[in-house]
Amino acid sequence: MARKLSDSLEVGAGGTNQARFEREAFTENIVDRLQQLDIGDASLIFGRIDHGGEYDDTLYIGRVGVWDRQQDPVVVDWRAPASEPFYRATGGDSFGLERRRHFTTRGKTLLDIDDELFGDLSRLDAAGVDGQGGVDEVDGASSGRRKIQGHGALITALETARTGRLGDIVATIQGEQDEIIRSRLQGLLVVQGGPGTGKTVVALHRAAYLLYSHRFPLQDQGVLVLGPNRLFLAYIEQVLPSLGEAGVRLAVLSDLVTPKVRTDRLGSEAAAAVKGGLDMVELIRRAVRQRQNRLRTDLVVGFGLQNLRLTVFESEQIISEARRRFRTHNAARKFVENEVFATLANSGREEVDPGVLRDRIRWTYPIRETLEWMWPVLTPAQLLHDLFRSPSLLEAAGRNLFTVEQLATLRHTSEVHVDALVWTFDDAPLLDEARAHLGARPGRRQVDEVRTYGHIVIDEAQDLAPMALRMISRRSLNGSMTVVGDLAQSTGSWARDSWDDVIAQLPSNVKHGPIRKELTTGYRIPAPAMALAAKVLTEAAPGLEPPVAIRDEGTAPIITKVDDVVAALPDAIRKELAEIGQGNVAVVVPRLLVEPLTAALERAQVDFGRASRSGLDRQVAVVPVQLVKGLEVDAVLVVEPSRIVSEERQGMRALYVALTRATKRVGIVHADPLPRVLL
Repeated sequence: MARKLSDSLEVGAGGTNQARFEREAFTENIVDRLQQLDIGDASLIFGRIDHGGEYDDTLYIGRVGVWDRQQDPVVVDWRAPASEPFYRATGGDSFGLERRRHFTTRGKTLLDIDDELFGDLSRLDAAGVDGQGGVDEVDGASSGRRKIQGHGALITALETARTGRLGDIVATIQGEQDEIIRSRLQGLLVVQGGPGTGKTVVALHRAAYLLYSHRFPLQDQGVLVLGPNRLFLAYIEQVLPSLGEAGVRLAVLSDLVTPKVRTDRLGSEAAAAVKGGLDMVELIRRAVRQRQNRLRTDLVVGFGLQNLRLTVFESEQIISEARRRFRTHNAARKFVENEVFATLANSGREEVDPGVLRDRIRWTYPIRETLEWMWPVLTPAQLLHDLFRSPSLLEAAGRNLFTVEQLATLRHTSEVHVDALVWTFDDAPLLDEARAHLGARPGRRQVDEVRTYGHIVIDEAQDLAPMALRMISRRSLNGSMTVVGDLAQSTGSWARDSWDDVIAQLPSNVKHGPIRKELTTGYRIPAPAMALAAKVLTEAAPGLEPPVAIRDEGTAPIITKVDDVVAALPDAIRKELAEIGQGNVAVVVPRLLVEPLTAALERAQVDFGRASRSGLDRQVAVVPVQLVKGLEVDAVLVVEPSRIVSEERQGMRALYVALTRATKRVGIVHADPLPRVLL
């Protein structure tokens, strides 16, 4: 129907303005609908619910809503209120259901049907229910079993080979996940979730749900999803389109810098620790004031038969008044110019029109030099480039804020022109802070303006420095955010032990305070692998409990001692491929071993890929440990765990992250002695 409507549209530039506007609006709606219906090879329908009592009807649940010609629902969108019982019904509260049915599919092929019946337990027993779903919800509390609905469909999804891209979980969303997905739009939602609990997909499904439930105003305000790195963005990029939402922006912090600069380089952890602190706000404020200078000597310019003069004192008054009147630096440039020409005109023996004076001498070298000295127009990159390569400017701006050693981490000696400079990822919040102080350049407001969003989703938020959180806050239109992460996986220079530190740096909503939720069930990781990771967790984050794995069975982790890890790795990978079949394997390595190990694999002619912007596009991928967070693979080989522990700032947490990436198999290959916790 949508395609027929699209084909029937009259095209061309004819008609009234009203007619053209209506045609464009109609076209936009049709295009949006076609995008929602484009679900690729995924199955449209994945569930069915049968209501009992006075609501004796059947609804089919799917990825998008579909109606017949009489506007009766054929398929109910999974986000609609009518679909909520499909995800929330339990033996204790059936939401009026008699039956919940899951369709297990591969692509558009039906593989299995899994029924859960609700109501009288004797009738359920007579029906042969096996203890999953509704029954387990009623009497399983004392046994400690987790409340899992659609058990068969869930296990099938978990055991399906990974593709190198994250898939949606729309058909197998569990009750605790659905509660988070459908939380209110307003205010801040913080979700703590251990590895394998599905926090990333929950956050993405929440973005899709909010766009459905609050189409107005979110479609115009926009939804932003922030990830920790570009590899992660490539990994999750298919989820929202598969749910019919293609308008959400996926980005890393570097993508938000305005005006655009190239930010594509890792800096040192010591520099990251300095650049992430809030003392940088004062340093940048001082750096801006350093560029607002009174004259060193009086300015004298010839104009006709007389000399015009701007004194040092007068220039100081102009600077003070500009600072008092204007909130941002660049906004005051026109005022400073006008005051300079007015003061010069007033200094003459004969009357001089300031406008005429401006037109005649504005582009002369003495005037240009004066204005650039007193109040230059600056981009954030120009400000920081000049600051970081000048020891005297840096020392003056950082006095009583940073030690000499800390300031040294900010220095750079690059002679590259500022437009060609490649900044580090940790510089992105500093560039944004500089933009906030400088403001838009005259005539460039559209280029320099910051885009804001109606809702922001932040993944792996536990690693974000205060300056990064400050940058994100500027993009929030109303403080509506979903923040997800795991404190046990906090591995950066600003590793957190409490979400309070993160919440304190984000916008507060007086009416709607922050909501905290926790995901406690581990769906992805088999119990044997989780048991090994839990041993590491006791040292990595002693106050946190590991997720409870629902998959009791699984291959026990295999630890292999070798004489030379570089020489042994190719054979270890081949053995893992033979075991895993069609699945994918991530080889997680310490950052200093990346080059020698990849060289060894090339010599051994092992077909492998590297972690890159395009994601994990090969069956075998070599991933530095600092980039593996958030990824999901069938099997993982962790190389030299002791070196991971010693090289990373939060080494034990980094090891915990590495050991919790696999859905099926975990292996460790080492030549150095293992960390004590793994013995």
